[in-house]
Amino acid sequence: MQHQAREWWSAERNRFELVTSQLVIDEASAGDAEAATERLKLLQSLPTVPIDDAVRNLAREILSESIMPQKAAADALHVAAAAVAGIQYLLTLNCKHIANARELSRIYRLLEKARIRATFDLHARRVPQRR
Repeated sequence: MQHQAREWWSAERNRFELVTSQLVIDEASAGDAEAATERLKLLQSLPTVPIDDAVRNLAREILSESIMPQKAAADALHVAAAAVAGIQYLLTLNCKHIANARELSRIYRLLEKARIRATFDLHARRVPQRR
C-alpha cells in the first residue's frame, strides 16, 4: 500500500463507513504477493458495492462521452460504482482521471443527465513532482 494511503487508513478510517468493490479487491491482489496480502487483509471485512449492469452501463457512458479515455476503463468503473451506490467520499490516489477538477465537473454533468444524484468529496493526495 502506498505511503499516503497507509497514513489515511491509520488516521481517518474510523471516521467513515468504509466500503469497497470487487474491482478494488482485484487491483489490491496484483503486484508483490506480500504487499497484496497486506492490502487484502485491510479490505476483507469491508462490505462491497456491486459492479452490476447499471454500473457497467454508466462506466461505458463515461468512456463513450470521452470523459475518460478507453485505457481508463477501470477508473470509469470505480466512479460509476461509487455514483450508483451513492457513495459520498471516494478515496483515490488517481489525480489524472478521478481526483481531477476538470474531469470531475464533466462526470457531474453526465451523472445529472443520467439522473444520478452524486457528489463526491474526493480524498486524494498527489505526490509532488521532482523538477
